[in-house]
Amino acid sequence: MERLICVAPSARLPDEAALTENQIQKALFSHFALRRSEGVFEFHPKNGSRDMADRKAGIHLGLGVRQGIPDVIVSKTVRYLKGSYCRIFALELKRESRRNKKLTPHERTQAACRAEMEARGWTTAVAFGLDDAIAQCERWGLLKVSHRDG
Repeated sequence: MERLICVAPSARLPDEAALTENQIQKALFSHFALRRSEGVFEFHPKNGSRDMADRKAGIHLGLGVRQGIPDVIVSKTVRYLKGSYCRIFALELKRESRRNKKLTPHERTQAACRAEMEARGWTTAVAFGLDDAIAQCERWGLLKVSHRDG
């Protein structure tokens, strides 16, 4: 299924490299709405953002909000002959411009959080830009594969 996006002739679509993490996340969730695979449930968790003010961060951490949680969490129910089981995926979204950059202290916290998740059986990854995020979700079987020309 192809989706057309209508914009005014003077409007300029953002270059892939210029997309913010919020824009990438919004577009990725639009893809889930249009081509989610069977058994998939996706959401954005409330996480401890690196730029929260001290008081607000303390409140959130006291409520159980964890720093470093990836931007997109997806569960997928896998059915087999005698029942089903659930797989959990966590995808951290980054701007394309962060590719191959030295990790910031916050990104090290994120990497440690993903390592904890993986130790408990979760599947995790980092995606740089929207195309990378879509491709990763397709590889995981969370999005129905789109047939792109070219």
